[in-house]
Amino acid sequence: MADYEVTFARSARRELEGLVPPLANRILSRIEALAREPWPPGARKVQGKQNLWRIRVGDYRIIYSVYDDQRVVDVVKVRHRREAYR
Repeated sequence: MADYEVTFARSARRELEGLVPPLANRILSRIEALAREPWPPGARKVQGKQNLWRIRVGDYRIIYSVYDDQRVVDVVKVRHRREAYR
């Protein structure tokens, strides 16, 4: 099975770049792992949204969509849990 391509919304990239480096590196490694496994253990569907999933990295959430037909994982948000679902 071929890997998925990971893309970022411009806002998600900015959010990631604004984090302290140790935290950003932890989150980035989890995002890179999505290319191999788009639905890792612990991935949950975002309630009320058609094609949004979330994974947890400490107090942060990575919110993303998976497009199987194009083999793309699109990272939409990287936010603290209190702001992630707004």
